[in-house]
Amino acid sequence: MSGDFGLIPREWRALHAFRTPVGIQRALDAMPYHVGNTAWSPRRVLRDGTAHCLEGAIFAAGALRVLGFAPLLLDLEAVQDTDHVISVFKLRGHWGAIAKSNFSGLRFREPVYRSVRELVMSYFESYINLRGERTLRAYSSPVNLARFDRSHRGWMTSEADLWWIPEHLVRISHRRLLTPGMMRNLSRVDRRSLDAGLVGYRKHRRFRAGS
Repeated sequence: MSGDFGLIPREWRALHAFRTPVGIQRALDAMPYHVGNTAWSPRRVLRDGTAHCLEGAIFAAGALRVLGFAPLLLDLEAVQDTDHVISVFKLRGHWGAIAKSNFSGLRFREPVYRSVRELVMSYFESYINLRGERTLRAYSSPVNLARFDRSHRGWMTSEADLWWIPEHLVRISHRRLLTPGMMRNLSRVDRRSLDAGLVGYRKHRRFRAGS
């Protein structure tokens, strides 16, 4: 694949203008939450200016790639809830994340975490369903989308939905976060914490990957 990853100059300039992971997150935060059963490429998100969880993570991975980072995705697996996909990056030896979410606490993470597990655990308290249950249970290893350049050439610019990405994420092995004893003793969050998480929440139809 060429150095521009199939992007036209205008698209390349738009993504490069984000400059940093924080810039990418701010762009995602400014986009309306996309309600729909779709899996858009970075090109389509950039063109339409809207995204949901999965699309936001893929968009962030593509933008990170333009900025010189590896395009990494990671799946957070939940029970009684939907999975959440985030784009992760490493800066000066520490992990951070970019994400689009209906829940206010499941978005950006500064690159201050020493391991992927430590980063994932930072999402635990905010990963709750509408009943106030803490639902995060497992996580995948980071998946480098560059590995699919040959088999799925053009994933950054595809006009077709990229359902093969979440299908791959749910198939790979996940590491458990909690012991059975921990899970039995989990409490529900209080109403104030739930209300805080729902700031800006937009109701949507259930789809494969996206809190």
